[in-house]
Amino acid sequence: MEKKQFQAESKRLLDLVVNSIYSQKEVFLRELISNSSDAIDKIYYKALTDDSMTFDQSDYYIKVDADKDNRTLTVTDTGIGMTREELEENLGTIAQSGSNVFKKENEIKDGYDIIGQFGIGFYAAFMVADRVTVISRALGQDEAFKWVSDGADGYTIEPASKEDVGTQIIIHIKDNTEDDNYDEFLEEQRLQDIVKKYSDFIRYPIKMQITKSKPKEDDGDEKDEDDTKEPEYVDYVEEETVNSMVPIWRKNKSELSDEDYENFYHEKHYGFDKPLAYIHTHVDGTIRYNAILYIPENMPFDYYSKEYEKGLELYSNGVLIMEKSPDLLPDHFSFVKGMVDSEDLSLNISREILQQDRQLKTIAKNIEKKIKKELLSLQKNEREKYEKFYDTFGLQLKFGVYNDFGANKEVLKDLLMFYSSTEKKLVTLDEYVSRMKEDQKYIYYASGESYDRIEKLPHTETVADKGYEILYFTEDVDEFAIRMLNDYKEKEFRSVSSGDLGFDDDEENKETEEKQEANKDLFKEMKDILSGKVTDVRASNRLKSHPVSLSADGDISLEMEKVLQAQNTPQSQHVKADKVLEINVNHEVFKKLQEAFGKEGNKEQLKLYTDLLYNQAMLIEGFPIKDPVAFTNDISKLIVS
Repeated sequence: MEKKQFQAESKRLLDLVVNSIYSQKEVFLRELISNSSDAIDKIYYKALTDDSMTFDQSDYYIKVDADKDNRTLTVTDTGIGMTREELEENLGTIAQSGSNVFKKENEIKDGYDIIGQFGIGFYAAFMVADRVTVISRALGQDEAFKWVSDGADGYTIEPASKEDVGTQIIIHIKDNTEDDNYDEFLEEQRLQDIVKKYSDFIRYPIKMQITKSKPKEDDGDEKDEDDTKEPEYVDYVEEETVNSMVPIWRKNKSELSDEDYENFYHEKHYGFDKPLAYIHTHVDGTIRYNAILYIPENMPFDYYSKEYEKGLELYSNGVLIMEKSPDLLPDHFSFVKGMVDSEDLSLNISREILQQDRQLKTIAKNIEKKIKKELLSLQKNEREKYEKFYDTFGLQLKFGVYNDFGANKEVLKDLLMFYSSTEKKLVTLDEYVSRMKEDQKYIYYASGESYDRIEKLPHTETVADKGYEILYFTEDVDEFAIRMLNDYKEKEFRSVSSGDLGFDDDEENKETEEKQEANKDLFKEMKDILSGKVTDVRASNRLKSHPVSLSADGDISLEMEKVLQAQNTPQSQHVKADKVLEINVNHEVFKKLQEAFGKEGNKEQLKLYTDLLYNQAMLIEGFPIKDPVAFTNDISKLIVS
């Protein structure tokens, strides 16, 4: 029997298939099963146009059988089969897609998708096999043929015996090497796992011989009453369908319960928790797809580590293409789990990567809108659930506002929440603005380590006395995100530590200006004492019970300086806020400052007071004191003076 040679181009392509195109060897089984599914589909499509044919889906199936002794894995289907000529064309010329030819010849429209597009999937078998045998009998033919190949050396075709229409692919598994364990592809459980992973939703049954155990039958001998031995078990083999066939996402929502969605969440190992919410969507437009998305209750343990991989499972016509497609999710929604299935994806020849990212971008944009809509619905209708979600993933939303120079702030701003000084709970920006007083210019916020600490800040007291609501920022990213947001519904954000709080109290402002002018020499002297530490010393129009405080001029706030300093990088160490030491001119301490300044030769006393007040203000704002020893010595001097 003459051995035929692959064409030169086919030899090179075969080498690529075996060594380069596929990222994992296990996908060979996905490819073979997909081809078998195609073969059954072809009978179905013929039945649509041929009145003499009927199609009973229960007659069609795919079988996967492993024979460890002979090191063979056999994939059998009851599909359309191949003639000698088709074996020659489809298997003798690599990248000749029988499915594409079939679609063209039968004028099959895009609505009826056939999985095999490129004609190379079959050759993935050579990643794990040193010999492949194909026995096939075509629909309407009495004779069967056998195609055999050891790989690049070529192939043979000869008549064979086969009772039924369909195709049987027998692959002889390679021996193990130091680097590769090929035995795994003969293991029953491993094969089941591969089928479930990639081909669980192929529309035809995938059958396997499954080994099970049962108690050994009683042999009739009388047993001792005291015999407490464990019962003996015997193994037996039973044929089972190992794939689900009908995916949950292709069912109508009315057919499914919350329990169905939760079971799918756990079956797909999206998480061990119970999802807070799910989204089931079907889009039938320019790009058709189905999706089921979940918002988890708990954060994955590695969420903020380099090991965490975002992404949704991506299916093409029910066949898993990518376990995690990162392009389907924006970073700010990277916590979402789930899957997308589309018939319209342009795949590359390995069916593992997309050729056109335009399609994926369209799907991703729609998914982003769906996630936001669901979160807003939770926020409005199930507040307790939303607050639970926000407690877990709110930080990610804030990072999303800040990242990429605020590119996603419009998407995320309505999802943000912060603790309110008046409501004593988390509130949205929209809720804050809806309660703003008529004379209120800004959305006020205060930053600190905790709610309790913020409430005790001197500047917080001032704004609260005006009856204005304050948002409390306790996370490092809060102020950076808000600065990127800049405003909400045309209301600017303003820190309570800002130099200008926008209070329109002309009488109070005038009084402060007069005291500033009257004591300008004192403030200049204090500024000189604190040279390099503050940019100015001035009279305050907002301090009530506190003698002193720090405020900031410019774009860098006090809290931002603290966050950047904590990063401890060479660049961040040079970032400083323009600090202003504000003095409460109505406090008893100010009188002591005036007395010290008014006494001839008493500059040491003024310096002592100034240094103490500066360090006091630094401590109030949560800054470390540069020289604690000097500070304690100053306190001692004050006590004995």
